Amino acid sequence: MKSFHLLAAAVPYAMGCSNWRSHACGGAFVSSSVEAANFCATFTTAVITVTDAVPTLFLSACDGKVNHLSSACSCYVTGATGVEASSPTAIVSSSTADLPSSATRISTFLTYTAPASIGSATSGLPNSVSTSSQVKLPTEPATVVVGSGACTVTEYAQLSSAVASCTNIVLSDLSMPASSTLDLQGLQTGSVVTFEGTTTFGTTDDDDFDPIVVSGHDITLQGTNGHVIEGNGAAYWDGQGSNGGSSKPDHFFVVKKTYNSKIIGLNIKNWPTHCFYINGNYNLQMSDITLDNSDGDAANDSSDGDPAAHNTDGFDISASDTVTLSNIWVHNQDDCVAVTSGSNIVIDGIYCYGGHGLSIGSIGGKSNNTVDGVTFANAQVVDSQNGVRIKTNSGTTGTVANVIYRNVTMSGITTYGLDVQQDYLNGGPTGDPTNGVTIKGVTFEDVTGTATGKAYNYYILCGDGSCSDFTYTGVSITGGSSGGSCNYPSSGCPS
Repeated sequence: MKSFHLLAAAVPYAMGCSNWRSHACGGAFVSSSVEAANFCATFTTAVITVTDAVPTLFLSACDGKVNHLSSACSCYVTGATGVEASSPTAIVSSSTADLPSSATRISTFLTYTAPASIGSATSGLPNSVSTSSQVKLPTEPATVVVGSGACTVTEYAQLSSAVASCTNIVLSDLSMPASSTLDLQGLQTGSVVTFEGTTTFGTTDDDDFDPIVVSGHDITLQGTNGHVIEGNGAAYWDGQGSNGGSSKPDHFFVVKKTYNSKIIGLNIKNWPTHCFYINGNYNLQMSDITLDNSDGDAANDSSDGDPAAHNTDGFDISASDTVTLSNIWVHNQDDCVAVTSGSNIVIDGIYCYGGHGLSIGSIGGKSNNTVDGVTFANAQVVDSQNGVRIKTNSGTTGTVANVIYRNVTMSGITTYGLDVQQDYLNGGPTGDPTNGVTIKGVTFEDVTGTATGKAYNYYILCGDGSCSDFTYTGVSITGGSSGGSCNYPSSGCPS
């Protein structure tokens, strides 16, 4: 990994440089090392004397002053000679995956040894995603060692002050009271939050309550070995999820308005309904995450013989640009991943069990109805309703473009192996497709496996003229007794 004079490895005290921990300008450059290196290379070469085109993060932290920007580049990036005695050790991931450059820095406070990647998450460009990876299950835990100087939070009352004043926060065996959000929206730039032990949540019968909310710039969320985030789902599960029944939190872990941030090595169990709600983010890296809702498979006294957990999506992604999920393991009862809007999204290396598969949609009738550039690669979908699917809402408008499903294997699929439908109304299919949402540029490559029972191996129901440019290479799904039903292309279903 190129170091770009990695800031945390050599924080200088010479040349009159301030301690980066106590100065916002220096802290911004330390916490965003790759971005700082790229900016300073141009800044010092061109001898820029105005603040036009300076990244907003640095411009704000450095008070809009050219001399502060110049000093930060000199002190923290371009070769100052001293080393602060108390500076933390630079972090290097052991993974050899060629992630986007901003993903190479893990943390300035933690030592992190990544597990071997189950996918080969590459540059994030769809055509460069490997087709040879095999998915391991579940994800191997990362090794995380908390550095000195951490603010350890063991009670809810300590949380707000830690978020306001610390950049290295450990949440240790934290028990959240009812109606109290684990609120990480005020994190300082570059903060690292580590979950340690067991995090629990009191019962809050409120559809609008979010147990965890996160936002910020250049933040990292991680978990130590053996930690568990226990969502208390059993207190809510009634077989109806967010469709009815008792009131329950609709989103468990909200990630919104993050910039250049990472969520790695988390272990989450028993969330009430939708787990991760990912909205309004830019350049978000999520990896080595285990979502285990297997306890919700069994019926309970309220579920009328059905699985008690319902609407338990793993990852719902919307209105975000440049999001990467890698080395993910999910056992749930609804969509493993659902992308409803956004661009440049890569899911590479994922195992999905028991849910509704890898989904685009549903699209249409929302505030943002554009999906452009989504890749699902190196995936296994097991004992689920669907394998891969795209669904749009009847009588609405929108765009789905440049979608790739590559190296996806499936088994035990009970409804649709490969599914594209444009007839959803009130959450279900009508059999009457509409063409207000266009679907174009969809590639299915090496999508293989088996369906079972009365399932359709292929089901494509497009509106009049609204589907175009579908490509099939190495596609073979067998076993479903309903075979295939495809009204697009004119040649019919893949053979």
